[in-house]
Amino acid sequence: MNYIGSKYSLMDFLQTTIETVTGYSDGDTYTFADLFAGTGVVGSTYRAKGCRVISNDIQYYSYVLNKHYIEVSETVPDSLVETLNNLDGVEGFVYNNYCEGSGSNRNYFENENGKKCDAIRIKLEELLERKEINEEQYFTLLAGLINSIDKYANTASVYGAFLKKIKKSAMKEFRLELLPGISGPKGKVYNTDINELVRHISGDVLYLDPPYNARQYCTNYHVLETISRYDNPILNGKTGLRNYEDQKSLFCSKRTVNEAFDDLISHAEFEYIFLSYNNEGLMSLDVIESIMSKYGKYEVYTQDYKRFKADKDENRNIAADTTTEYLHCLKKR
Repeated sequence: MNYIGSKYSLMDFLQTTIETVTGYSDGDTYTFADLFAGTGVVGSTYRAKGCRVISNDIQYYSYVLNKHYIEVSETVPDSLVETLNNLDGVEGFVYNNYCEGSGSNRNYFENENGKKCDAIRIKLEELLERKEINEEQYFTLLAGLINSIDKYANTASVYGAFLKKIKKSAMKEFRLELLPGISGPKGKVYNTDINELVRHISGDVLYLDPPYNARQYCTNYHVLETISRYDNPILNGKTGLRNYEDQKSLFCSKRTVNEAFDDLISHAEFEYIFLSYNNEGLMSLDVIESIMSKYGKYEVYTQDYKRFKADKDENRNIAADTTTEYLHCLKKR
């Protein structure tokens, strides 16, 4: 998934730095927490290394993806995936609210792909209710649906807006594909506020990748949130936003981010804490160093990488093609 803030391209940098600072290596048994988990790139990597992973994100679609990566050990028969792909389309919530053919005036998905998404989503609830699949299989299938339908979205990467005309990739016939399974110790996944959660967990390594700017993830990925919850929300405006008051992050506000970060670090019962942040974030580098240094030995590592682009350069005022990622490290007293 092309996801804002994804650490996919930075995993070598993160793993090397974490190993250097902590002394842990592949195969060592320890508890690793990934509490702004996003699409699960970091947490799944550390589960595969043999860690017990604690994962969290306030977005429910992220919770679904990470349930698959961090908690699931069951497999899903290929025959069931094929059955789901052969379902006839249904004019459900996705079609009626995110497809132009329904009269919604929203063009997030091609009409037939929206109907197929509805059919599969409804069928998953039926299968779980009838106990024809268990909870692990349910989350594997739902995670596959979220990841798959995103590939057919008629957007410029995020769901803050849709394109007027259906682009070529969105015209292809939608097919459900499962995400790869991860072997390793079974972890625990949460869907809650991080500053509340951190008061109730502990471990060895805590990795933090909060939002860097004022863009709320709940507005950029609201369509995936609704597909994952399938809770028939009231939608507002041209883009069909769901109510997201209970999902706003304190880390997306200049007014609240410093206090929220200090509170998080002070209550984190982990020996090592790593914070990913770039040079254009709401918190200044000096503030991060000042806060983290209060609680132990602080150091920082850097890596340049390509900027996330949601659309073409000529449509945006982009200062540079690259930005600098900072990995702030704390060995807590």
